[in-house]
Amino acid sequence: MAKLNKAQRGVFVPGERVQLTGPKGRLNTITLVTGATFGTHRGDIKHDDIIGQPDGSVIKNGTGVEYLALRPLLTDFVLSMPRGAAIVYPKDAASIVTMGDIFPGAKVVEAGVGSGALSMYLLRAVGDSGQLTSFERRSEFAEIAKANVATQFGAAPDNWNVIIGSLEIELPKNIPIGSIDRVVLDMLAPWECVNAVSEILIPGGVLVCYVATVTQLSRVAEEIRSTGNYAEPEAFESLVRGWHLQGLAVRPEHRMGGHTGFLLTARKLAPGAVLPSFSRRAKPEFDDEDLAVWNPDHLGERGVSEKKLRKSLRLAQRAAGAKLEGTEENQE
Repeated sequence: MAKLNKAQRGVFVPGERVQLTGPKGRLNTITLVTGATFGTHRGDIKHDDIIGQPDGSVIKNGTGVEYLALRPLLTDFVLSMPRGAAIVYPKDAASIVTMGDIFPGAKVVEAGVGSGALSMYLLRAVGDSGQLTSFERRSEFAEIAKANVATQFGAAPDNWNVIIGSLEIELPKNIPIGSIDRVVLDMLAPWECVNAVSEILIPGGVLVCYVATVTQLSRVAEEIRSTGNYAEPEAFESLVRGWHLQGLAVRPEHRMGGHTGFLLTARKLAPGAVLPSFSRRAKPEFDDEDLAVWNPDHLGERGVSEKKLRKSLRLAQRAAGAKLEGTEENQE
């Protein structure tokens, strides 16, 4: 166990992950091992030629081909790490941290963990003085997430606690009432947990829900309103479009980061407070047939094969082991 590592500085050392950019912009990420080589169809790159060099160095392989060596950013890592479940993409993680006002020292609850991508951004945001408690129903996903976090930070941070089980059942057993600043729900049916998280949130605390479909967004918004415990929820999505930059040929890229999910935020009211009736059109009534499309069975959940889970876990644990071994060697 360890404190959250800060971004490493200085020269490359054994056990570090290095991102190599080669001809035509092709990327490869390797873990540095003394005496090892990285083979490419253009020739081998000796790890020893990278170890001891500063971040941002240009390294030549055995045939003289040049590669740019950089420490991967967290964004680079989460897009290439082993996955058990789908990840929260960087554009959405940035919105969650910003619009959820995740601050250093905050006490945050997260469900579910998935492959650990959002957990890493939240750990960075709360810092060493904060606390992140993550709930995950599937132990396989939790193990992959733990290995990915250990790979990125060098060890499992002391201020991160992963609890296996359904949030609505495990939350009251593990989290005191009125002790949490922020709650982030990334799950299939977040409306099932709204009442439970309402108990643990402080007055003024923020609830953030990340959902994929309009029906999920509608259901969780209506559930939040029905509790009477929150200010009016707000929803949005983020779309990212890159730009091609080449001399005067400046134009939007042909591809863009389109819809990945909807984000909904709501502020917790003080005990006994009644939200004023602000100007808003009355919502239409719903019947049983309308409500049926909100059931989890109708929303669908993409399954992950046991074979893929085993492979992802092996890759994640192998990377975590290499990082830990390199860290211990450097400490010696």
